[in-house]
Amino acid sequence: MIPLLLLHAFPLDHRMWDEVEALLTGFPAVFAPDLPGDLRRQEPALEAVADAAAEQLRAAGIDRVLVGGLSMGGYVALALLERHPDLVAGLALIDTKSTADAPEAHANRLRVADEAERSGSVDVVRPMSGVLLGETTRALRPEVTAVVDGWIGEQDPAVVAWCQRAMAARPDRTDVLRTFDGPFVVVVGAEDTVTPVAAAEHMVQAAPHARLVVVPRAGHLTAIEDPAAVAAALGGLLS
Repeated sequence: MIPLLLLHAFPLDHRMWDEVEALLTGFPAVFAPDLPGDLRRQEPALEAVADAAAEQLRAAGIDRVLVGGLSMGGYVALALLERHPDLVAGLALIDTKSTADAPEAHANRLRVADEAERSGSVDVVRPMSGVLLGETTRALRPEVTAVVDGWIGEQDPAVVAWCQRAMAARPDRTDVLRTFDGPFVVVVGAEDTVTPVAAAEHMVQAAPHARLVVVPRAGHLTAIEDPAAVAAALGGLLS
């Protein structure tokens, strides 16, 4: 049996996987680290996060792992696949994309990083739940919005700045998918406006064995909005 590595979204932490983990069966171990770990004194780079994850897994005696990454976690998963392809037995890219940021998005990430660093607070990202969660969730499940708002408010401003700069620097990794022949599922919320269905379809078209799962009534945080759907997609990788 192959263990599972779960990589979380920005600006959240490992807790966003809690309900998914509770529904998973068959995995001998599930790892859900907080990103970027101990790398905050290094130059911001998702490649460093991927290398650190690979090092930690190998130190634990693990040489093959299934990887699930949501949003920023998906960017890290792609870097892991590019730099340590022997480690990745299967891949779930969830509400993410394989392309680099457009110039406007790149500039906005750097603006947010500078503001978080200057203010020493996460105020600049506090409103993000309004974009990350789908319209249905926001309208019908205010308790989910409250939880996400709480998690965002508890993040470290230095981590917010580091992650934004690391994401801004990432390249297009669509070509990495073209040679991956392991099991691969792309999951996207039907109401995701951050990395919409078109971004998911782009990755599916690039990969030889990709499967697309569109989750109805969910936005960019499907692991929180519909953990059962995400758990089922991850379980499909194992089977």
